[in-house]
Amino acid sequence: MTIKRCLPLNTEKIKETQPGKERYIAQDVYVPASNWFVAASLIVTLILNFLPLQGDILLLRPDFLALVLAYWNINYPHKMGMSIAFCMGLLMDVGNAGVLGQHALAYSVVIYLTQVFGRRLRLFNPLRQAPQIALILLMMQWVIVLVAVLSDALLPDWQYYLSILTSALLWAPASYLLKWLLKQKPDPDAL
Repeated sequence: MTIKRCLPLNTEKIKETQPGKERYIAQDVYVPASNWFVAASLIVTLILNFLPLQGDILLLRPDFLALVLAYWNINYPHKMGMSIAFCMGLLMDVGNAGVLGQHALAYSVVIYLTQVFGRRLRLFNPLRQAPQIALILLMMQWVIVLVAVLSDALLPDWQYYLSILTSALLWAPASYLLKWLLKQKPDPDAL
C-alpha cells in the first residue's frame, strides 16, 4: 500500500476565485433596456448603413445593423427575435435596391447563430467575443453571396470580406458604448 502525498492548497488562489461581498459591490448595475432604446439603436444603425460611401471606404464599412442585432440578441435575447431581424433586413434590401430578402435571410442567420452560441458568448468579455462575432458575420456574408450568386451575380473579390475585419474591430467599442448607455446612473436621493 502506497501513501499519496497531497500538495498544500493555495488558499490565496481559492480566495481570489470565490465571490465575496466586495466583488458583488464592484459589479456594475445596468438599467434594463427599454423597447424604445432598442428601437432607437436599430434605427440609428440602419441610417449608418445607408450612408452614401464610395470606393475603399465602402469596402471597409462594417455592417452596423448586424452588430447591433447580434449585441441585443446576445445580451437581451428576449428583446430581439427573428421577426425583427427579418424586417430590418427587408428595410436594408429596399434601401440597397438589391435582391429582396437577401439581407433579411442573412440577419435571420445572425440571430439564429447568436441564439445558439449566446450562452457561450455571454461568458466572455467583448474583446474575446470579437473573433466569434467575426465568424458569425462571415456566415452572414456567405449567405448574402450565395443569394446573390443564385440570382446571377458575379462572385465578389476578397476585398468584400474586409468589412468583417472592421466589424470585429468595432465589436468591443460598440458593446462598451451600449453598456455605458445602459449603466445605472447614481441616484442623488440614495443613502
